[in-house]
Amino acid sequence: MHLLRQSFKEQMPLYVFVAVLFLVGVLFGALMVNALSLEQQQDLASYLDHFFLTMHEGAEGQSAPSFGSIAALHLKWIGLIWILGLSVIGLPGILILDFLKGVLVGFTVGYLVGQYSWKGLLFALVSIAPQNMLIIPVLMMSSVAAITFSLYIIRNRLLAQRAGSVTKPFVSYVGLTFVMVMLMLGISSFETWIAPSMMRWVAPMLLPASGL
Repeated sequence: MHLLRQSFKEQMPLYVFVAVLFLVGVLFGALMVNALSLEQQQDLASYLDHFFLTMHEGAEGQSAPSFGSIAALHLKWIGLIWILGLSVIGLPGILILDFLKGVLVGFTVGYLVGQYSWKGLLFALVSIAPQNMLIIPVLMMSSVAAITFSLYIIRNRLLAQRAGSVTKPFVSYVGLTFVMVMLMLGISSFETWIAPSMMRWVAPMLLPASGL
């Protein structure tokens, strides 16, 4: 436990940096909503109208994503971050992924709130916030671990400051990533079997705003 606290303390600047990068992405994504053309806004509105109506009618079985597809999507993020952490040139890619995740969350929430006001915010709170409160910390921990390992490779292999063994850091990196994978599978279970029920509870409230 002491080693864990010490490691977290040492990596705190990286956690702060990744968190700020994510928040900048959220802000950028929210601002992107205002840049949508009228045609794009109409297409999105039409898609959401159909989505809310489908959920209201209880026909979620027709289009509800499976556990496998949801888990695969999340594990792709973890896997890509892990692979990028193995190479020096992948370091910027990790930061781009964190920023992109923020953009996706910011755009989704920003559009829902802009289109449906407080009802959109309520839908975002039950459909986006619960799982992302878990997904984002997992991605942040994965990113910090990847950045840390990548920096270790730079210091010990490229700059040759000291001839340290890469075996122990690599095993720790793999072990932490495995834990993150297990957490993502748990989150995917929540998204598959619990989140849809929460969304169906709120969806009817958005139907009048959709003009249906």
